[in-house]
Amino acid sequence: MIGSELAKRYARALFQIAREENSVEEIYGELSGFSAILKENKDLMDFFVNPIFDQADKKAVLNELLTRIDVSTITANFLRLLIDKRRINILLEVEECYRADLDELLNRIRVKVRSAFPLSGDAKQRLLSRLSEMTGKNVEMAVEDDRSLLGGIIVAVGDTLYDGSVKTQLANIRELIREEM
Repeated sequence: MIGSELAKRYARALFQIAREENSVEEIYGELSGFSAILKENKDLMDFFVNPIFDQADKKAVLNELLTRIDVSTITANFLRLLIDKRRINILLEVEECYRADLDELLNRIRVKVRSAFPLSGDAKQRLLSRLSEMTGKNVEMAVEDDRSLLGGIIVAVGDTLYDGSVKTQLANIRELIREEM
């Protein structure tokens, strides 16, 4: 996808500058904070991406926003660049790409866990340790309750899905029975 490649280039450029300044995590925090503002305020995002509005007006609004939030010069200049180049619409993708680069630098992986029932603190810790062992990385785990699973858990590690849910096991048994008939 062209937008994604463009977002990767912008993210890598920003990441490289942030590394030179030893502020990769700080810049990510600022970038995700500004992205959150745009996610929460659809009208503001629509204003920035709409070609009908004058670039000077967009810059003025951005500059006003930047005076109200605490961001570094690097982040402020980057956001201004996105406005100037009419690329603010890829900001959310840039944030994701930057986060991926940050995760790689910090040897971190993000894992999503869906569980039929709330996991105890001990169970979460054991799962976290096991996933850390399996991946060889620092695991950042997000746990979500999903009653539709009936029992068990589903763990998404990157593009790999480990499905230990009762719902899937029952579906597999059902399929085996159909094949035997």
